[in-house]
Amino acid sequence: MHVVPTPKGEMSLLSSTSSSSKRSLEQSIELANTRSDAAAPPEPQTEVKAVVKREGNKKGTASSEQEGPRTPDAKTLRRLAQNREAARKSRLRKKAYIQQLETSKVRLTQMEQELQRARAQGLLVGGGGLFGGDQGLAGGNDVAMFDMEYGRWLEDHHRLMCDLRAAVQEHSPDVELRMLVDNCVAHYDAMTNLKSIIARSDVFHLISGMWKTPAERCFMWIGGFRPSEIIKIALRHTEPLTEQQILAVCGLQQSVHETEEALSQGLEALYRSLSDTIISDALNCPSNMANYMGQMAVAINKLSTLEGFVRQADNLRQQTIHRLYQMLTTRQAARCFLATAEHFHRLRSLSSLWLARPRQE
Repeated sequence: MHVVPTPKGEMSLLSSTSSSSKRSLEQSIELANTRSDAAAPPEPQTEVKAVVKREGNKKGTASSEQEGPRTPDAKTLRRLAQNREAARKSRLRKKAYIQQLETSKVRLTQMEQELQRARAQGLLVGGGGLFGGDQGLAGGNDVAMFDMEYGRWLEDHHRLMCDLRAAVQEHSPDVELRMLVDNCVAHYDAMTNLKSIIARSDVFHLISGMWKTPAERCFMWIGGFRPSEIIKIALRHTEPLTEQQILAVCGLQQSVHETEEALSQGLEALYRSLSDTIISDALNCPSNMANYMGQMAVAINKLSTLEGFVRQADNLRQQTIHRLYQMLTTRQAARCFLATAEHFHRLRSLSSLWLARPRQE
């Protein structure tokens, strides 16, 4: 059935149609919103995971920063402690050595002043003597002071050897060991300077060896030890030596031996000449006083050359020690000085045992 709408009904039909379209549109929008709202929640979960991941990274970084450097192990700590202790001992030994040098310098200065005063007193007391003064007074004072200073030198030498032996046994660093070996060399130099003072005053005291023990006197050579003996000790107690070191030490040994022989022959020639002067015909009794005094003056002039022989022998001893030190490593030189000190210590001990031995009546 076909109805022709009136204008009013047409408007009514259009209005109902638009209302239904509007409602369907709103339902579609609400449905779309509902679907979008239902699909939206996964996004916050993703953000939460990202936040958790970042926080985890931050915590890992913070924990790694809090850990910091690793704590050294026990071996490293022990090595560090040993190095600190070695450095402390080195500083103490250096301080003690400096004080010892200052004390030795003061002693030498005082000794030279005493020698000068003693010589002046001898000249005053012995005015009008045969050869310009009474040298006996000054010589006696010089000998007493030399013996006293030599005793102190032995005590200082014993302390130095104890420090050096401890450093070798503890495997101290080379720097500390070199300082101790330098101290030993300087200590031998101080003895050479001390002997040069007494040589000017009473060379016979050095030649006779009365400042040494009986066993040491058996091995004396021109007022001291033979330098070649020190080289033998070095070759025996400083092994292993390199081929270059062996050649250098053997060359030094040959040179020192030749110099020893030359000095020994020169001293023997001096003794023969002195003996010839003493037993000459001019000394027969009764003799002419003028000839007698002339011959005695010649003999005294020959005796004065003894000081030169002692000085040359001491210089050879000093040069041997220094050249050995240059050829050897620091630890080899330390062992050489320790062996040398032990050699002379045994000679002194032998003398003590000999003097204390039971005697048969």
